[in-house]
Amino acid sequence: MEPTPKISRDEYIKQMRQELEEMLGQVADAINEAPPGYVISGSEEKVRDLFADLRKRAYEKGVQMRINEAEASFPPSEGPDHGEEQTQ
Repeated sequence: MEPTPKISRDEYIKQMRQELEEMLGQVADAINEAPPGYVISGSEEKVRDLFADLRKRAYEKGVQMRINEAEASFPPSEGPDHGEEQTQ
């Protein structure tokens, strides 16, 4: 069995960087929007959910990139007429 092509670590990080930065901004917003005296209880659940969503998206992005690399490594199809004699 041929090894599956691997994703570019640098390309993966590049693609995820914007999502990470947006999510971190949302974390800061959640902390800032928590009521005074209730910063932890007022933001902890939102922050947990943000990180869970990012974890899911990060994993899905990496798996999809690996699938794309594997598909790109297959030779292109020669079309539906491959192997048939062509007449003019």
